[in-house]
Amino acid sequence: MSERAVRYAREQGQRFVSELKDLLRIPSISTAPEHVADVRRAAEFVAAGLRAAGMEQVRLIETSRDQWQGKPGHQGHPLVYAEWLHAEPMPDGHTRPTVLLYGHYDVQPAEPLEEWKSPPFEPTERDGNLYARGAVDDKGQMWMQVKALECLLKADGGLPVNVRVIVEGEEEVGGEGIAAFVREHGDQLKADVALVCDTEMFAPELPTLCVGLRGMIYTELEARGAATDLHSGMYGGVAPNPLVALAQMIAQMKTADGHIAIPGFYDGIEAPTAAELEAWRSLPFDVEEYRRREVGSTELTGEEEFSVLERTWARPTMDVHGVVGGFTGVGAKTVIPARATAKISFRLVPGMKPEETFERYKRFVEQICPRGIQVTVSLIHSGDPIVISTENRFAHAATESMAEVFGRPTVFMRSGGSIPIVGDFVRELGTPTVLMGFGLPDDNLHAPNEKFHLANFHRGIESIVRFLDRVGEPARAES
Repeated sequence: MSERAVRYAREQGQRFVSELKDLLRIPSISTAPEHVADVRRAAEFVAAGLRAAGMEQVRLIETSRDQWQGKPGHQGHPLVYAEWLHAEPMPDGHTRPTVLLYGHYDVQPAEPLEEWKSPPFEPTERDGNLYARGAVDDKGQMWMQVKALECLLKADGGLPVNVRVIVEGEEEVGGEGIAAFVREHGDQLKADVALVCDTEMFAPELPTLCVGLRGMIYTELEARGAATDLHSGMYGGVAPNPLVALAQMIAQMKTADGHIAIPGFYDGIEAPTAAELEAWRSLPFDVEEYRRREVGSTELTGEEEFSVLERTWARPTMDVHGVVGGFTGVGAKTVIPARATAKISFRLVPGMKPEETFERYKRFVEQICPRGIQVTVSLIHSGDPIVISTENRFAHAATESMAEVFGRPTVFMRSGGSIPIVGDFVRELGTPTVLMGFGLPDDNLHAPNEKFHLANFHRGIESIVRFLDRVGEPARAES
């Protein structure tokens, strides 16, 4: 085990945090065209960090996006690639395993800005946490990987395994670029296992491996009525209202008890195993504390016949993220809008396919569309649900490494979120994936006051160092 690398990590810890702050100051908001230059600047920062760590063949890989400001084939945000493939052979002459490290440097928009206690792109330390947009999702966790490589390369002069690194800049907008690269150039990412640090621990001080992710489809529902905006006094009562139509359609998609009413929506879904449900029941989870501290609502909603963890990890969902149309300024304007748009997503669970779910949803919307309204349903991006086996040497290496660092046994959980590339790694490359995350449930991902617990940043670096060492051990690599 590389204790030299661990000592190096502890000695350089403050510098690592300072570098992370520099990266967090870059507003790499991938969904915003006005931040294209900032996203590229973040990619170049990551590439420079990999070069400084001692990685080789570091380069930006250009991508294109089918839908970027409505321009087919427009240039997307670059991937960052690096490799180091000089691990010494095993005593029996076999090559050491190759590990693919994945992360992303793009971030979500920071709005509403008024709810941040400190500016989102001015990283600030408070109470042992680092606050900034992207602190934990995923700049902080991706930077842990870069720094773990530096620790091993600088302290030991090499890596215990062969390593490839791929970091993307479009995870928050669906990951089109990296998905296309995996399909077309998967040989360049050939590896025995992929390590993803973009998830969270179940609770503070409790090392956790994520073994399941929900998939998703993110859609835009546009309703069109009259040819132009109309005066509601002159035309109200005869002119179709797209905002009302959207409300009527959305209301028919989901019942009051949380069930999604789209015909066939639940067909074929795979329930968690009895052993998995039993393991979830053993986790330290207080429903009332969760409602009060994490959700902050007066009560929890959804399918009451399922536990909260089942609802958030193993049940499909439908959510409306925004509705735009008509007049939203100060004061009054009596207008019937000509068009209105809603952003709607569905989280998917094993047994569901994004393309089939989208077609069911689209067909249902077209059937319930009110008179006088034309409706367009567009798929913005999608990702497959996935459940990951823990019965392999890579998962064992991860659980042992985290347990050693945290001093407690590692537990397993699923996540309600989605990481589209994980499905691509499994489906396109046949590469098993380890989801070893260090975020906390209250880190406010995608919300104001996002943070990363700095102790977890440092423990994450040490865990990755130990994981890479364990994967490279001859007995483990041969098992």
